[in-house]
Amino acid sequence: MKACIMCGGTGTRLRPLTFKHPKPSIPILNKPSVRHLIEHLSREGFNEIVMTLGYMGEQIEEQIGDGHLFGVHIDYVYEKEKMGTAGGVKNAEKYLKNEPFIVLGGDHVLNLDLREMYRFHESNDSIVTIGLLSIDDPREFGIADMDINNRIHRFLEKPKSGKIFSNLASTGIYICDPEIFDWIPENKKYDFAKDLFPALLAADEKINGMLVRGKWTDVGSSAAYRQAQRWMLDALPGTTIEGNFTTRNARIRGPLSIGNNVSIGSNSSLVGPFVIGENTVIGANVLVGPYSVIGANCTIDDNARILSSYLFDNVSIGKGSNISGAVVADETVTGEKCSLENGTVIGHKVVIGDNSTIHSGVQVWPEVIIEKDSSIKENVINSNYDAAQEGS
Repeated sequence: MKACIMCGGTGTRLRPLTFKHPKPSIPILNKPSVRHLIEHLSREGFNEIVMTLGYMGEQIEEQIGDGHLFGVHIDYVYEKEKMGTAGGVKNAEKYLKNEPFIVLGGDHVLNLDLREMYRFHESNDSIVTIGLLSIDDPREFGIADMDINNRIHRFLEKPKSGKIFSNLASTGIYICDPEIFDWIPENKKYDFAKDLFPALLAADEKINGMLVRGKWTDVGSSAAYRQAQRWMLDALPGTTIEGNFTTRNARIRGPLSIGNNVSIGSNSSLVGPFVIGENTVIGANVLVGPYSVIGANCTIDDNARILSSYLFDNVSIGKGSNISGAVVADETVTGEKCSLENGTVIGHKVVIGDNSTIHSGVQVWPEVIIEKDSSIKENVINSNYDAAQEGS
């Protein structure tokens, strides 16, 4: 079975994390997000994959390779300019034109039964099947009006209040017949939700929906990113320790995954589920709470607290600092007795001075220096980086 993974977006809504990483490469459990998706596709029997690449696409290709490590074959198609979701898939037509195929976003994190969705499409006569999920607030998604026979009669992208005729939200997962390419124009920006689906409905072409069960999110915001990490941590099978591991009188309770050459100091307490990357050093009297991920080559000094937080690689946390519900990108240094409150997002190569507090929900752009004794209540933008956060 064939799959197309769309990875062309710039990840503006996930800034400041996407200045160094394209959205599909944002780490989840210390692995690129899209790697989890590819592994799931492989388990479901989708072994021929094409990835459409745009922003920082070379990084994605370098991380994933030809797919043999995951039991699949991967081809890559680069977009010279933004072609939209359907236009990007059209660009990969030569790899997909011979049989039905599944389309997913490179930022999707899920545990859905994709094989079941594919079989449903095969047994029902429609040009495309849309995976639908009932959610509380569908305003950021496309919504569908579906009848008892699974046929979709209306589709509206990102409805405003008063226009929400359904809470059946599109997951952005589609099973398409190859004839779908006849409906997508060449060399034109064209979206599935905004352009293609309305055109198909206007022509009375049959679009089916399928109600899917399980967990799904697109990692389009820092809140969705934290949620995805929690899901994946909940799925940890038990305790895994790779290679050398040293500790002195630490109290450790899983489930957990610890990489090679990790050291944990005396009287520290680590409560799972959590993941720690290789070559990380954790000092004495450190508390690591459930639902935390610490990357590779990190340093957590004595008396620090890491609670439900996600640290990328090469992060340093100073003595007595409290990191609570935060996301901290690569190579950031936090001084002593600092506090990063819930929902803070810190870009890469930030330096935070001693005794500083970053208030809840604040975002700090990359390569910013926060002076000691600071109390930061608003976003801190680095003028060397784009400040826009609207879009994909």
